[in-house]
Amino acid sequence: MVKNKNIGERLSRSSTCKTKKAGSQIASSMEQTPLDDPVDSDIPAISPELQTTGQGQLGFPDRVYLLASVIFQNNHLEKPAAHRLVNYGKERGLPLPEVKDEEKQRTAYELAFNTLKYQELLEDIMIDSCFYLTQPVPDDQMSLVAVMLYDFQDRKFLPRECHSAEAIMQEVRDVESYLLRFKTKLAASLARCRIKHDLLSIECILPESVKTKQDRSSSLPLYAWVNMLKSSVDEVQRVLKSAGFSQVKSIGQLEGQTFCQDPHCGNLMVLPAQLKAQLYSTKLLSDHKLIIQDKSCSLGPNAVCSMLPEESDVLMAGCFSSLTVSHTASLIAGKHKVNGNNPPTVYVCVSDRTDAQREELQQTVTAMGCKNVKLIPEDLQSLNRGDKRLQRVHVILLTPKCSVSAVSNPVEFILQENGDTDLLQDLSQGSIAQSKLEALVAQQRKDIDQALKFPNILAVVYSTCSSYPEENEEVVHRALEQAKARSEQEGEPKQANFRISPSPFSSPDHAKGLKETDTFFMLEPSEESNGCFLAVLNREPEPVVKETPHEVLERANAKGILERIGSNHQLTRKEQHGHTNRRTKTSHARTSQPHISVSIQSKHQENKGSSSTSLCGHHKFTNKQQSLQGKPKALHLQASKNTESSSSFSSSSSKQENSTLKKITTPVFNITTSTSTLHPAPLPATPLDLVVRPRRAHQEVLKPVVLVLPPVHFPNFVPPQHSRRGFSPSFSYNKWRTPVQTVPLSRSSLSKDTMLKSRPLF
Repeated sequence: MVKNKNIGERLSRSSTCKTKKAGSQIASSMEQTPLDDPVDSDIPAISPELQTTGQGQLGFPDRVYLLASVIFQNNHLEKPAAHRLVNYGKERGLPLPEVKDEEKQRTAYELAFNTLKYQELLEDIMIDSCFYLTQPVPDDQMSLVAVMLYDFQDRKFLPRECHSAEAIMQEVRDVESYLLRFKTKLAASLARCRIKHDLLSIECILPESVKTKQDRSSSLPLYAWVNMLKSSVDEVQRVLKSAGFSQVKSIGQLEGQTFCQDPHCGNLMVLPAQLKAQLYSTKLLSDHKLIIQDKSCSLGPNAVCSMLPEESDVLMAGCFSSLTVSHTASLIAGKHKVNGNNPPTVYVCVSDRTDAQREELQQTVTAMGCKNVKLIPEDLQSLNRGDKRLQRVHVILLTPKCSVSAVSNPVEFILQENGDTDLLQDLSQGSIAQSKLEALVAQQRKDIDQALKFPNILAVVYSTCSSYPEENEEVVHRALEQAKARSEQEGEPKQANFRISPSPFSSPDHAKGLKETDTFFMLEPSEESNGCFLAVLNREPEPVVKETPHEVLERANAKGILERIGSNHQLTRKEQHGHTNRRTKTSHARTSQPHISVSIQSKHQENKGSSSTSLCGHHKFTNKQQSLQGKPKALHLQASKNTESSSSFSSSSSKQENSTLKKITTPVFNITTSTSTLHPAPLPATPLDLVVRPRRAHQEVLKPVVLVLPPVHFPNFVPPQHSRRGFSPSFSYNKWRTPVQTVPLSRSSLSKDTMLKSRPLF
């Protein structure tokens, strides 16, 4: 902060310092050019071209000049000692004086920014007029001289109108008296500089990019978004129309008391900048139903809201204002309020905010009616991927610090969005220093790399207000390459694949300055809006892998579910011997006593047979009536004898059979009710001898299945036949059909238990 000093100390130190620098030049200049009398001297007429801002007022309060001088002191261009004409002292990084009035703060920053733009010209005027060499102003007060000199020439060297109610700053009044006494020589020096550089106005000395931005800033319209928690788009439009505003279709038609809807964001209203006072009269601003904010800050929240899944939260990180947080929270809450769901939570990283800034953010969010905002004291880099607070976070809105090179009114934007004021000096000259740009890019790369590392994140919205490709496309492409390389190194390529999604905004034909490709959304700065860059990175869904039957068998065999199915290794001698014995026993059992078999046959066998097969009970009947009539007693004995064994089979082998049949459908199994065991049968058309063994040691819990026991068929019973050709086996059962002529059976020939257990279970 600038310190007050008495006049005596200032005179002695200034005389000593400047005598060393100028020598005898001070005495000669004082003898030849006496000081101007502020009362009697005539002020030469200054042409209107000298005005650079056209403020229409005569001066500012003392506190504004003092704050502007500190801002200039901290950001002025420091030249090498050999080329330094004016010395501003060695102190930099001074604390800013406290100014609670936002309008005064904005005015001070604008004044300091304009002084930075004309620093070279103002120094030439102070040297050419001998003001710097003759006036008793210490070096650490020269920042105040530069700021007040710019304002002095901007108001045509007219005296300032002082108000009695404002606080008096003595150092400001002292510098003002020096400038008034030297006003004639200062005006003459300015005229000589214009002639020397052939300038129609002092604006012509500025770089072309700075002049272009300055012209655009004067014609930018006013953007304001609708708070969906307190109002709606229809209500706001109705209030504006009742207040005398008329709605037009496009921004180019804005003239007079009109408004229109933004072509990209549906909840964004656009009005002429000069109607701000009339907008306050509608109470839409005071009731927090309509919020004034730049359009470039509204694209990110709208993009997040359009892609946020149900029951998902949002994480915000980077450089943004409390208005951006409120806009994001209100859009999401309003969207889910319509769906009848609880609003998702918006987590905000505020590690770089002071306690006062955090309190201001909380107050703003509360005033907007947002109840779904939670502040996180950590920054994005220090957040743990397994943080319990972020388990439902699926979208990240990343707005890192950038060069603000695509903004035409950088001062207003930086103040509203908590931007970096250290960029004011670079922006005043139309380009960013390479060292600062590299530092910004390095931080942006770290932030986006960290955002892509969270496993639950489905989308990342990256937004800047820069016109440099190094901060936009190059950062995004490098981040995707880093994420892909990292995932391949970790062995999980499916978990970290991101791709650039198309823009979520439409591109109307009448929108000017828009560059929309299949990857990025870029809005070039124009007279209708500031520029911005937006990229949406979506996580790619995991591809569906279609496995061949052979691969399924190999995977099942590797897990131990099926043994040696699909493998090509030869059986050992013991295995061959055991396999031969099992075949012998099976053939012996088939010839020793009759049985009922259930077969799962291949498609080739289905086409040859006269009836189709079923997985759980579709039977193949060939000459059934003759076989059953020939052996009625054997059927009776077999059914009564195996009543107990059938129940044990249904409980023990159903899980094995179901597990096996789910994994493979080609082998043929014979289930014999007399032995209640599972016998693998070799395939006639395949060279491999597939063997299925029941699992002994390892058991798995499988899902319950429907098991249908084979029904007992009586003489003269004809089963239903499937008429459709190629009928595939399915889970069904044969229904009983009342025969035309039934043979009465005695209770002695067929027991009650046998009949109960032979009928279908369902």
